[in-house]
Amino acid sequence: MTKFNYPEIIQWLEQKGKQNYGDNFKIIEDDIPIITTLLVYFLNDEIMAKTIEIDLNKGILLSGPIGCGKTSLMNLMRFVPEQERKFILKPTREISFEFIKEGYEVIQRYSSGNKLQNGIKNYCFDDLGTENNLKYYGNECNVMGEILLSRYDLFINKKIITHITTNLSASEIEAAYGNRVRSRLRQMLNLLAFNPITKDKR
Repeated sequence: MTKFNYPEIIQWLEQKGKQNYGDNFKIIEDDIPIITTLLVYFLNDEIMAKTIEIDLNKGILLSGPIGCGKTSLMNLMRFVPEQERKFILKPTREISFEFIKEGYEVIQRYSSGNKLQNGIKNYCFDDLGTENNLKYYGNECNVMGEILLSRYDLFINKKIITHITTNLSASEIEAAYGNRVRSRLRQMLNLLAFNPITKDKR
């Protein structure tokens, strides 16, 4: 028997949503299964995780159509976990702009950290697929592809967690980042998907 009261936590989450996004924020009935799964994960609820078959040692890949609420939900999930499961939400487009300005050091920053950071951080890379392949001094680089390969190594060697939101399908991820990245994402992430016909909530 789980120790968490999920309906109560979902009500609390809706209040957090109203504080962050305004009074029109509402959790709809259709989204409750996916929100509950996210809560099971971020509350580190081992009993429920076994029941719904998610791996608490992996990260989350949250996919769904534009406007279904992926970013908002992951933003709210940052209020839920204990310290070791906390994460930084980082739009991939921002990372691509940083790469244009600073170059390959940016890949290092989101892979193994840098001297200004205290240790390696858990990240949620938001909106994977909205960034472009970029050139730095004439050299083209698939920035997020390189970062994800490095994050896989961190996952294998140090159990560092990565989360992703995207509206890309599995085949689109493979087309954008290659089979190697797609294969590693499968190993390091739990896939949670909104219904593809979910209406735009914006």
